[in-house]
Amino acid sequence: MHSYACFSVERGLVMALFGKKKRTLISHKPDMNALPKHIAIIMDGNGRWAKKRHLPRTAGHSVGSETFRKIATYCNDIGVKYLTVYAFSTENWSRPQEEVSAIMSLLKKYVLEAIDSVEKDNIHLRFWGDRSRIPKELLELMEYAEKKSETMTGIFVNVCLNYGSRDEITKAVQKLAGAVRAGELEPENITADMVSESLYSAGTPDPDLIIRPSGEIRVSNFLLWQSAYSEYYFTDVLWPDFDERELDRAIVSFQNRSRRFGGVEAKK
Repeated sequence: MHSYACFSVERGLVMALFGKKKRTLISHKPDMNALPKHIAIIMDGNGRWAKKRHLPRTAGHSVGSETFRKIATYCNDIGVKYLTVYAFSTENWSRPQEEVSAIMSLLKKYVLEAIDSVEKDNIHLRFWGDRSRIPKELLELMEYAEKKSETMTGIFVNVCLNYGSRDEITKAVQKLAGAVRAGELEPENITADMVSESLYSAGTPDPDLIIRPSGEIRVSNFLLWQSAYSEYYFTDVLWPDFDERELDRAIVSFQNRSRRFGGVEAKK
């Protein structure tokens, strides 16, 4: 039976306040009329999944890529409008070259398949991140996939590739600083909306729900600006084992929270 960090914390607080009482288990079937509009996922645990099975880390990434495909299809089927996934960070270049090459090959395979299916599945595909280090062939495929899918009206799938949120924010600040230097903008007139519009995510609503599999409880430089009021869901399940039922659990947890955005809960 999987252990869910968020449930463990909630249970601990209840036990501390009220003592041992019988728990009321929430349903694992989401309300399809109250889905989060934007779900973001840190796809973590591929290497540990492979290690547990005495397989090379590349095998974990291969299975993890299939999990991504499965979860993206499910999100599209149930009506989630935006899905953003953390595929490769700015720090991941420090991994062994064999592993980096395998990840790039898997990304190329995914993009090739996406090019063939975006129209059939009505998927709008975008890539967020610094493109300067992306291999030329992969970069050309990414640009072609974005162009081919730009008129699609189904789910928006954002793949964060060579992405780091601090790097993203730094580039946004540099862009605004350039406008100030050019005399196009006064520093005191810079607004939060201007910063948002200078990020890779410009035009995309902030994530409602961010999911972190694999038992780690940290944000790992992912969507730091955009996640100011996101709900987080942590689970011990490794990404290759994450399936539609696990996503349902995360959505149900989200639906059982009160989102106040700094205000107070409305009286019922």
